[in-house]
Amino acid sequence: MPHTLVSFHAHPDDEALLTAGTLAGAAAAGHRVVLVFATSGEAGDADADTLDGAETLGDRRRAEAMASADALGVARVVFLGYADSGLDGDDTTNGTETFVGASPDEAAERLAEILREEGADVLTTYDVNGGYGHPDHKRVHQVGVAAAALAGTPVVLESTVNRDVLYLGLQIVKNMGFEIPPEFDPAELDTWFSPADAVTHTVDVSAHLAAKRASMTAHATQTTSAVSTTRTLARILELPDDLYGLAFGTEWFIEHGRSPGDPATDVFATLDAEPTR
Repeated sequence: MPHTLVSFHAHPDDEALLTAGTLAGAAAAGHRVVLVFATSGEAGDADADTLDGAETLGDRRRAEAMASADALGVARVVFLGYADSGLDGDDTTNGTETFVGASPDEAAERLAEILREEGADVLTTYDVNGGYGHPDHKRVHQVGVAAAALAGTPVVLESTVNRDVLYLGLQIVKNMGFEIPPEFDPAELDTWFSPADAVTHTVDVSAHLAAKRASMTAHATQTTSAVSTTRTLARILELPDDLYGLAFGTEWFIEHGRSPGDPATDVFATLDAEPTR
């Protein structure tokens, strides 16, 4: 039976990197897919020359999110309206309350309202580390769990990356002569994402790699930089199709209340196993 999947993210382009294949697969299978962004990502690092006239980075990134959503078959896109907190976790940006600076209870209620409107069956958030530790990503985890409890959403999945696979993938890419972005510091990877034995869902998204690459490509500002640095997304999009498929053909999740073991292969596995409502 069709389900409704709500995917909650901190900034535009996070959906492309972490969940795009899963979202495209769910939409293609006839499920309703809704994207929710806490912020517009206006604190991101992008070359100002990519903007038109009075257009702000937030304006452009919202437009890029809509293009990404179209590529994935998303039915609805919602922005909660908070400002991007930046890597330093600022409380305000240009006088606007940031996601980190806002009341977590208020943010959870905003998201819960959407979950109720949609009758959401599954909510995706981030793992407890916020992936790589960005303050807004950590807050997505906190707010998402609280919102699901308020709305009675039966399944909460933390989007993550299998840390063991990440180590291996980076080594393979390096050995093939591709440049590794400097932020992928091996000394810090032990605090990023999740170990293999915590993962409850391993989803094969290889049939939806074209949509996933299109979703990433939509976020053109995130391949540029205001300073002379290499952007991670730019490097990813340079990968040939075979290596791209190897690196991004699987997506991982941790389900609240589900014991790790033999991983499920479908984000709706718990719902289809036994009725929850």
